[in-house]
Amino acid sequence: MKLFGHFMTDQGQIRSTNEDAGGIFTNKKGQLLAIVADGMGGHLAGDVASELAVSFIKEAWEHEDYVEEPEEAEQWLQQTMDEVNRCIYERAIANKEYEGMGTTVVISLCTKEFVTIAHIGDSRCYFLNKDNFHQVTDDHSLVNELVKTGQISETDAEKHPRKNVLLKAVGTEPEVHADIKTISWEANDRVLLCSDGLTNKINDAELEAQLRQTEELDEIAKEFIHLANERGGEDNISLAIVQRKCTEQAGDTRC
Repeated sequence: MKLFGHFMTDQGQIRSTNEDAGGIFTNKKGQLLAIVADGMGGHLAGDVASELAVSFIKEAWEHEDYVEEPEEAEQWLQQTMDEVNRCIYERAIANKEYEGMGTTVVISLCTKEFVTIAHIGDSRCYFLNKDNFHQVTDDHSLVNELVKTGQISETDAEKHPRKNVLLKAVGTEPEVHADIKTISWEANDRVLLCSDGLTNKINDAELEAQLRQTEELDEIAKEFIHLANERGGEDNISLAIVQRKCTEQAGDTRC
């Protein structure tokens, strides 16, 4: 059994810069960690926040030896999110041009047995297996809170004028708490991380249908980007897909 992943980002059709960042990285034992970050703030500040988050987490993961248990993965993610939040917040305090900058972050730490997901903001994680497809994360956004409390419907939320208002983000406060959960996975299951530039243009049913395609992960990612841009592409679009695959050795399929 092996883990495969692909990250892709696109500026979109309207924005002059790409404030998204992300990637797929390996630790010393080849375990994968996927990240998508969607920056926010003043001129260039969103770029700085998202890139800083990704580079900080990348370096920490590449120096990590091996994660064996879910509890260890959850602890590592919480500590790392705390540290990157402090790093971005202190950078914003020290540089007036970065005042108020922040970023969403969604991470999947992938081992052969389980996936641990951490997130802050409204970038999402979805999980696909042979039986179902569902959103793992819960948006930290104003409209999602209004939906949860019954003040507006999900249909209203799609076109709400304050749809982009976040209740929390990485780097905007001295302390922030990430939502973290662990799920088990089996052969051919897939994890999708994405910024709202994708989910604002492609609904869950379409996400599932595309993820169930047998194409390679890079082809699926290209089609997602194409669809989002074809439908307007008003925002930056970023996604990472990770799959647990069987491997064949001397005629023996191992999952």
